[in-house]
Amino acid sequence: MAMPDKIISRCEIKGLRMTEQRRTIADVLEHSDDHPDVEELYARATLRDPRISIATVYRTVKLFEESGILEKHEFGDGRARYEDAERDHHDHLIDMNSGEVIEFVDTEIEALQERIAEKLGYRLKGHRLELYGVPIRKK
Repeated sequence: MAMPDKIISRCEIKGLRMTEQRRTIADVLEHSDDHPDVEELYARATLRDPRISIATVYRTVKLFEESGILEKHEFGDGRARYEDAERDHHDHLIDMNSGEVIEFVDTEIEALQERIAEKLGYRLKGHRLELYGVPIRKK
């Protein structure tokens, strides 16, 4: 059976106790179209509920990650960033100058990875691709 789309629903199905503050943090994550770190989540959550502490955000993110609700990414900038673990598959290109994270899907790369795994005697069950680059300067 497929898991529900909403982070809050998946938390409830997994039996997590959902306080009002956890619901706020889950909703902030649900509506994030980027890869926020804990400080960014804290800033967004406190706009909705000023009573939320940074410690609550840290604990909630850790709980959601351990429960398979969130996926943690470390893009080499010293900040752990998070995104919904149930999002459609995509890869990341990280701009090493600005830290911007660009999501992309490339059918050629997907097919190549399948062929490589098969050539090595495996059926691919998942992967994570992170490319790091700097913008090409056009003159």
